[in-house]
Parts: sequence; structure tokens; C-alpha cells
Amino acid sequence: MFEDSRLKQGGLKHGGKLREAVRQYGRALDEWLDLSTGINPNGWPVPPLPTSIWSRLPEDEDGLEQAACDYYGAKHLLAVAGSQAAIQVLPQLRSSARVSVLHPGYAEHAEAWRRAGHTVMAVGEAQLNDAVAQSDVLVLIHPNNPTGARFKVAQLLDWHAQLAARGGWLVVDEAFMDVTPEHSLCRYSSRSGMIVLRSLGKFFGLAGARVGFVCAQAELLTRIHALLGPWTINTPARWLATAALNDHAWQKTAQRHLADESRRLHALLTQYQLAPDGGSALFQWVRTPQAACLHEMLARDGILTRLFTHPASLRFGLPGCELDWARLGAALARVTAVDLSEASA
Repeated sequence: MFEDSRLKQGGLKHGGKLREAVRQYGRALDEWLDLSTGINPNGWPVPPLPTSIWSRLPEDEDGLEQAACDYYGAKHLLAVAGSQAAIQVLPQLRSSARVSVLHPGYAEHAEAWRRAGHTVMAVGEAQLNDAVAQSDVLVLIHPNNPTGARFKVAQLLDWHAQLAARGGWLVVDEAFMDVTPEHSLCRYSSRSGMIVLRSLGKFFGLAGARVGFVCAQAELLTRIHALLGPWTINTPARWLATAALNDHAWQKTAQRHLADESRRLHALLTQYQLAPDGGSALFQWVRTPQAACLHEMLARDGILTRLFTHPASLRFGLPGCELDWARLGAALARVTAVDLSEASA
């Protein structure tokens, strides 16, 4: 069973449910420190938008696709309304298939393939090599969310070659890849059966704009586009995305900063006996049987983390400023001073 596979309020659970936390804990919306999403808290600085873009229909010739190809190193790609749009459409492009999905991982992948009638198998990191021989499609999040698991490019290309030889797919969700672009498979995405998903939501901090990309062979992109129809991304979002993708100076600075902040978060959690079991530049993952109790206690302090039940664990996103860092440190000091076995009894 995949983590969070049971539906709640019409969909899978995700981070960022601040209004739900407000109802549950009675703390005002602006009093929360939200560490539940893995989104860059200091995202790309959005400038004033030209008034004229609000009255124009989206146009494919506005430079977005070229900016994205340059940034990702992909030969072909399709802009979509966040990578979630592609996650939902891809299963519709294959007949009944055996699909292995890395577990634990972003649960929407498994749910989309299962909902489309495919046979879905949850596969642990150690079983991936064996799973390739039994699968038509292998779905990975790289680096993985929430564990931060990484794979060598050579290993990924070998798995792809095995799948592609019999008409299979390797689907790689690179939502957290931007700080380590040297490990991306986008430059190989023109190969048959290689599909790479990217998004501006995490690294650029533009989750609300809902802009993502599918990097793949042109023929497959044409099929996806036919299913999605025209105008999948609104004009203001396309304008923002193009500007962000072309801002190379900001990107370099943000990559260095996020790498430093991730190491800082790792050290802070370790200081309070919560040494992470994995992570990426945008989050740290702590596996502990006391995860639910810690999540509850931090929430009562107004700090929202991402709780996972299988395995029991917490994902911590990055604080955005020194006040937030101090607040998290003080809260960790309080909650780890408590006997959690008694608190959860």
C-alpha cells in the first residue's frame, strides 16, 4: 500500500494544508510557519506584471518553450499546468500495463496509474533493479520525495534501455532536481520511452502559477497536447515562467543558497536528536516511530510539517528567514525535551 493512498476530501493528502491546520488547531493563518511543502521559501522575486498580458490569450510563440529547453537542456518539451497535469495524463496513453512506482514516494503517481486501470506495484529502492524486468513502466521521483534517494545517471540509463527495448517507459519526476542539474535526465529525454517531468513550483517557489514541463520525444508530446487541449497555462503564468527561466544570475545564487540552507537544516535537526535519514536541497526527511507525536506537538507551536505514516516519518522544509530558524530551533528544543513515548501514550 502506498503512503497516503486513501482518499480524503476528494483527493490525496499533500503538504501546505494551512487552512486545514487553522481549523484543527485554532491558530490564525498568518501565525503559522509552514515547513510542509518543500517549496523554496525565498523563491524567484516576481516583478510587476505588464497590464496587457491579462487581456491576451496564451500564445505558444511567446518564448516560454525555448527558455525551458535552454534551461533544462531538453530537445523537445511541452509546457503543462504543473507536472501534476502530466501525471494524470500519461497513464491514458498506454493500454493495460505493469507499472512499478518507487515507494515511499509522491503518491499521486501511483494513484493516477491505478485509476487508469493499470497494475501498480509499490517497489522499494533496493528492489528497483529486479522490478525493471517485470515492468512495462517504471516511475521514479529523483531525488525522491520524501526520502531524498538518488540514483546514478548510468543506472537510470541502463533501466531505461531495458524498458525501451520492449516498448516500455521510464518516467522520472525531477521536481527537486534544480539545485543538482548535472544529475538530470532531461538531456536524454529525446530517446524513445524516456519521459522527464519538471516544475517551477519547488526551486523557483512559483507553485501557485502551476507551470510544469514534460520532456520527451516530440511524437509523445503531440499526443499529450491533444489530450490536454489549448491554453493549459494562462498568459501571466507563461510570462512569469519565461522571465524566471531566463534569470540565470538568480538561479546560480539560489542554488548555492539552498544547498547551504539544507545543510543547516540537517545540522539543526541532528542537534536535537532528529538526524535526517535523507533529504534534498529543499527538505530533510526524518524517520522516527514518534513522527505523529512530533508532528502534533510542532503543530501546536504553529509549525506545520509533512507527516507520513508508512513509514512513520516527517519531512521538514526550509525556514525562510532568521526569525523562522530561531522559531524552529526553539520549538525543537521544547518538543525533544519531552518523553515522546509518554506523550504519545
